[in-house]
Amino acid sequence: MKLVSSNKVETNRVELVVEIDGETFMKAVNAVYKKQVKSITIPGFRKGKAPRSIIEREYGEGVFYEDALKEIYPEAIAEAAKEGGFELVKDKIDVDVEKAGKDGVTFKAVVTVEPEVEIENYKGIEYKPMSLDVTDEDVDGDIRKTLEKNSRLVTVEDREAQMGDTAVIDFKGLLDGVAFEGGTAENYSLNLGSGSFIPGFEAQVAGHKAGEEFTIDVTFPEDYQEETLKGKAVQFEIKLHEIKTKELPELDDDYVKDISEFDTVEDYKNDVRARLEKERKEEAEADKERQVADKLRELMKAEVPEAMYENQVDNLIEEFAMHLRSQGIDLRTYMQYTGLTEEKLRETYHDRAVSQVEVRLALKKIAALEGISASDEDVEKKYADMAENYNVDIKRVKAVFSAADIAADLNVEKALELVKEAAVAGE
Repeated sequence: MKLVSSNKVETNRVELVVEIDGETFMKAVNAVYKKQVKSITIPGFRKGKAPRSIIEREYGEGVFYEDALKEIYPEAIAEAAKEGGFELVKDKIDVDVEKAGKDGVTFKAVVTVEPEVEIENYKGIEYKPMSLDVTDEDVDGDIRKTLEKNSRLVTVEDREAQMGDTAVIDFKGLLDGVAFEGGTAENYSLNLGSGSFIPGFEAQVAGHKAGEEFTIDVTFPEDYQEETLKGKAVQFEIKLHEIKTKELPELDDDYVKDISEFDTVEDYKNDVRARLEKERKEEAEADKERQVADKLRELMKAEVPEAMYENQVDNLIEEFAMHLRSQGIDLRTYMQYTGLTEEKLRETYHDRAVSQVEVRLALKKIAALEGISASDEDVEKKYADMAENYNVDIKRVKAVFSAADIAADLNVEKALELVKEAAVAGE
């Protein structure tokens, strides 16, 4: 294969003129012949046994050319792009064959390539650091969440229901005095303050005691899903059977021993503080990275082909589908249950895809400007880490991910670290 010439025909579209030698092309033709001969019948020969020369004499010398070209196009175009210093983007390819025969092939291919990127002033990016302080209130709040997880509901008899309580009620909804479908239930446990019922409903249950029967007035929202109830003023007849409230366990040494590896409340609190401090540092680092990434997008100048965004949307959807499959759910089934269309799903991921593509382009350019290049040792270590994380043999990882792709990812990671280390904390 040889790149004869390259010519920019429009933004991010390049015409490559490629030559493939006769020996390579004839090998491809012969490979196609061996695949297809089994289904070809020629008078005088058993099915699948006709020589290639006989088939070509019967159907024309170029009978296998089109399929042979399809076989060798991808590799030939990829090699030509690499030779020309272009990085291909998965997109439509327009091919025009100028000649094809025993002496070889010459064809033109118009392909989409990654854009030229310009970026300056990427060192010294200013960011606003997050506070790393963990207060006593933070520790108490985290502990309270654990206490609530270990709480139990107890019946309250000596007071009115309050927001935060669980009220066990019967209710019947009336529109113009007539019960409407779906508006009736018995012994329903409603968490007051959860916002799970129509606005105003839960607040009007609060203030009543167990055993009371009363009526409340509410209005359905204008965007309510049931057409006949949109914006309608209705009444609910309520009977309050029981009021329950959360009873939290007492925070003492015995409780700490039951739910942790510690013996005292003080040791437990110290551990909670240490964990929160670690989480806060991780959050701060992630926030710094987000701020730096946003700034890189502002600094970068490039006309990015839409195909790059769409390809990344495809990648994100495939990651989501893999996540669903790990839970035993098929993506198409998930979409049917949720009423999600393919168009809506793609819209959901579009902005994230745009951000990821642009940040990666910026970092690739920075890696090139800084002379960052992953070593063979770096690539091997990455392979080993991936094999360990996926719990598979390293050979399987290498079969899926090329060394070039791994090196490119490592270069981007190193460029990001360079930019983050050079960033400056602002006010």
